[in-house]
Amino acid sequence: MRQTNISGEEKKSADPRRASHEAVSEAVLPGPSRARIAELAGSSPLLRIDGLVAGYGKMEVLHGIDLHVGAGQSLCLIGPNGAGKSTVLHSIYGLTNIMAGSITVNGRDITRLDPNEKLRDARIAYILQDNSVFPDMTVEENLWMGGFLMESPAHAKEAAEKVFERYPRLKERRRQRAGTLSGGERRMLEIARALVMEPEILMVDEPSIGLEPRYIGMVFEVLEDLQRQGKTIVMVEQNARKGLQFSDIGYVLVSGEIAMAGTGKDLLRDPEVGRLFLGG
Repeated sequence: MRQTNISGEEKKSADPRRASHEAVSEAVLPGPSRARIAELAGSSPLLRIDGLVAGYGKMEVLHGIDLHVGAGQSLCLIGPNGAGKSTVLHSIYGLTNIMAGSITVNGRDITRLDPNEKLRDARIAYILQDNSVFPDMTVEENLWMGGFLMESPAHAKEAAEKVFERYPRLKERRRQRAGTLSGGERRMLEIARALVMEPEILMVDEPSIGLEPRYIGMVFEVLEDLQRQGKTIVMVEQNARKGLQFSDIGYVLVSGEIAMAGTGKDLLRDPEVGRLFLGG
């Protein structure tokens, strides 16, 4: 794994985001070993990323990322804005230009699969950061859309009914336009829609973003319930404290590299993580 080196010339930059990355880099170098990353996930990780170099077009954003997470574990990526956290999720799902490295699920190389193949065959679902419900459709119709890769609409409707049984709050609102739901309910609908295809791995980008505090707890309760059912969860979370409290594993990403890795509890207790990301 390549270490982040900050030159003296770069340190003179007035760019606040670059200054933030420099402060974090100086505090947390040299970064975790591959052995430590493997240890956190156990002996046989479900999702494994090795030496991933990826970006958009010719722009390289990730510089040799390693990531391991075991079946039924949760992993949270934290770090400054622009560190490449969402790009990790984009790369797993097939939305970036992968220049080097590999992504495997259960030992199967899925690096070059397209997003539909990732969802249908590798059983990876991705819940976007932005509000992605169809506001003019009903809650029920939104769930049906989650099964767009199924053999027939009948299969999608059958799968949607199973999801409704799990979330009675949504079932009560099945005929309601999705655009009239509260922010927390819309987020719940996005998660529920992703479950229609019965994924093993659930990637969630900023689950708490834009939500009132009372709804943040509700969304994390849903995610905790899914992990208890055996789902593997990989998330990016702006609320570092909440994300690390939830997750078994935490990574700190800085300038496209893994700067720290540990259990969520260990990172919560780390003084540098506290100073840089937890407000204390």
